[in-house]
Amino acid sequence: MNAVRPAREAGGRIPPLLLAPAVLAVALLTLPLLALLPRVDWAGAPQALTSPEALAAVSLSLRTGLVAVGCCLILGVPLALVLARAPSPVAAALRVLVTLPLVLPPLVGGLALLYLFGRQGWLGQATGAVGISVPFTTAAVVLAQTFVALPFLVISLEGALRTAGGRAATVAATLGASRWTVLRRITLPRAMPGLIAGTVLAFARAVGEFGATAMVAGNAPGRTQTIPMAIYTAFNGAGVSRDSALALAVLLVIVALVILIGLRDWRRREAW
Repeated sequence: MNAVRPAREAGGRIPPLLLAPAVLAVALLTLPLLALLPRVDWAGAPQALTSPEALAAVSLSLRTGLVAVGCCLILGVPLALVLARAPSPVAAALRVLVTLPLVLPPLVGGLALLYLFGRQGWLGQATGAVGISVPFTTAAVVLAQTFVALPFLVISLEGALRTAGGRAATVAATLGASRWTVLRRITLPRAMPGLIAGTVLAFARAVGEFGATAMVAGNAPGRTQTIPMAIYTAFNGAGVSRDSALALAVLLVIVALVILIGLRDWRRREAW
């Protein structure tokens, strides 16, 4: 037994040659974010964040992000259920479509949405016929945010649904419980950690969306100018000041850190 323990410890050690690239990887991920901190005028940050332009961008991002998350829940929960219960070939094909927005450049997604809902697009012609125009409106912001955030909710929830219910759901069905009853009282409550995690990640992704929003919604202050758009505009000489843009950038980093750390601690408590 004593001989086995050193062997296991040696097998679990990382070769020294790999430590240097690992440290470089951590530096690549953290140093750019840390470089923001000295650039921020901390004394003037409260005033910068409360300027009318910054408040308008924050308010719009929060409002559209919440609506986008609502859309993700309405569309994503049924889709996650289909993925978790569908036959393997169907689930595999759907999973590719769900994860496609994660690997596409956001600008490509925004361009696709623009050509779908534009005046000559498949849906744009139909909505235009009844006097509804989606591109370059607040609704387009929500559409872009939903497009990029939906995969986060679906993927998080699908994994939880695959293990939720199990024998309890089978027993409930044999006792005469309807599918809706099993779903409402057994499956979804047991998949709630995945649903909450997916919802939080989807909201964080929606608030931070830039590329797709720029293409399909534009950058109109108070109408389509979200926090990322305000930051971009500031460094092109318009909109909010650069101090406000830096403060908003650090605010987004802090919010993302709080969300990730909170989810990690919450999952640990759930596991115990």
